Amino acid sequence: MLSRRMFATAAAAALLVPGLAAAEAPAAGTKIALVRYLSTGDFFQAYLSGVEKQAEALGLELQVLDSRQDAALQADMVDQAISLGVEGIIIQHGLTESMKEAAQRAVDAGIKVVAFDVDVENEAIPQIEQSDRDLARLALEQAIEDNGDSFTAGYVYVPGIAPLDRRDETWKEFKARYPGITEKAMFGTMDNPIANSVANQARSVLSANPDITVMFAPYDEFAKGVKIAVDEAGMGADMSIYSADISTADIAAMREPGSAWKATAATNPAVVGEVSVRSLAMLLGGEDPGRSVIVPPTLITQTQLNEQDIKSMEELAAKLPAFAHAEVAMTPWMKLPPR
Repeated sequence: MLSRRMFATAAAAALLVPGLAAAEAPAAGTKIALVRYLSTGDFFQAYLSGVEKQAEALGLELQVLDSRQDAALQADMVDQAISLGVEGIIIQHGLTESMKEAAQRAVDAGIKVVAFDVDVENEAIPQIEQSDRDLARLALEQAIEDNGDSFTAGYVYVPGIAPLDRRDETWKEFKARYPGITEKAMFGTMDNPIANSVANQARSVLSANPDITVMFAPYDEFAKGVKIAVDEAGMGADMSIYSADISTADIAAMREPGSAWKATAATNPAVVGEVSVRSLAMLLGGEDPGRSVIVPPTLITQTQLNEQDIKSMEELAAKLPAFAHAEVAMTPWMKLPPR
């Protein structure tokens, strides 16, 4: 048996071994950076709010760097964050080809990194995800419940964006499982303002394909654009739109009389922002949040919003508690923002 002196000596030695020290909250004032690719739209404003509030709750000093969909600039901003002396970086969206090497440079500099909705192909970097396949699955299951398993569809998609690519995998699976689904047109753009740019495309698509009765637009800015075109064409009664993500503006659009926007599958973007910061804080505190950090989604239907008279994200969170908080990336020392 160990003597008390031997036990104390062994315990002290263990604290010097990497990975054996007790995990604890990062020190107040620890500098972190959020390096953004996408920032247009309500989702990203709410995500930023979640990042800011969780960082404040943990006493972290946050620097926000926004590339506004400039891939090369986003990579440069990672280097800028490194030069600012941050200890942690959240990479929010982006392109694999532009962010892979930039993320590795941060890791090589000894900086802890997490990535939200961008695959930087790095085993050292946890991936924060909304469970995009489940987002698409929930929306498409509702589309089939509403319209049967045989319909003519339009599809809004831009390849190369990790969450959209994952949602696209589910769309392809559904088309294979339900051969009665005919994809009549595929279109999409990330040009700002995204909703207006998609609306311009949707006008042409609807004019050329009046037999489309279902639109799968798995990003709310896409859905907004499709709805603009549908409303202008007076096709609201003959069209059903299914999407991903949600905001107070989306809720209002879904609840408009005669709205074609029937359902969306979503996580609370503010909660996703909180989870991103908590995952990074765990790394900074010597803990491992896991290679993949999944925030589970919720299906939200037009009928549900109307029946429960939900008018805002705050009311949605109050009436759907699972939407208000995700028990993900939590530790005993983790402080949450005020609710």
